[in-house]
Amino acid sequence: MKNPLSKNYNISKDKELIKKAINGSKKALNDLIIIHEPFIYNVAWKFTADQNEASDITQEVLIKVVTKLSTFKAESSFRTWLYKIVFNEFMQTKRRPMEETWDNFEDFANKLNAIPSPELSYEEEQENLLRTKTAKTRCMSGMLMCLTREQRLIYLLGDVFNIDHNLGADIFEISKDNFRKKLSRTRKDFHSFMNQQCGLVNTDNPCRCSKKGKAMEAAGRMQTNAKLFDSKYSATILEYAESVGDEVSDLIDRKYIEFFQAHPTKKDFDKETVINELINDSNYNQYFENLKDL
Repeated sequence: MKNPLSKNYNISKDKELIKKAINGSKKALNDLIIIHEPFIYNVAWKFTADQNEASDITQEVLIKVVTKLSTFKAESSFRTWLYKIVFNEFMQTKRRPMEETWDNFEDFANKLNAIPSPELSYEEEQENLLRTKTAKTRCMSGMLMCLTREQRLIYLLGDVFNIDHNLGADIFEISKDNFRKKLSRTRKDFHSFMNQQCGLVNTDNPCRCSKKGKAMEAAGRMQTNAKLFDSKYSATILEYAESVGDEVSDLIDRKYIEFFQAHPTKKDFDKETVINELINDSNYNQYFENLKDL
């Protein structure tokens, strides 16, 4: 899997496909979407903390990109053009269920601390490692929901997926210095909360994923999903990010980010994208035919 916003991404394939797509090639357009859909979906998954919501948002933004393709000017950067549309849609989309679950970090902590923490034997902990992983992923994803949308997106892109900060600044239409300042402030606030609450990063905190996971599963509030951690279907964010960014000099901050980069991502995507649905829709056929004349 590739991160199309990394410093090492090769844009030559994009240029070749976008030229063919604008000239009316539906196959080139489908191939272009295949390249970018996994990254868009996996950022959306972390942004919404829900796979179904991520699928909906991904389809919405891809349709928006396809219908705006005729506005792309070849002399500009396709990546910047594409992801401005994508992340603007992320910011403007209707509020999703997980965003309504907690008001802020204090509310999140109160609700999390209200969940029982039953004792587990060593044997029980070892037998339920997937349950613990599920609880850890859900809890950390929930923390992200306590950030504003802008904070959440900047943190996910700038730190967790480790995109090129120059591109990040262009996409958000701010200076690189301002992008880094926003990222630094978000990181400071977010990691401060984690240090006060999370037993993963501070062992003095009583919260333990294994105990909360047992209680949530017993109450029917969580279901362990083995497929989520099966390498046939999923990878980790680290495979997109490649590493923590060099800009993160604090070792504790790096540790927090690495916890998020260990979260699962979806990698089994269909070879046919939403484009195939669109080109079989009579309402869109004329649009694709007209691309040839641009």
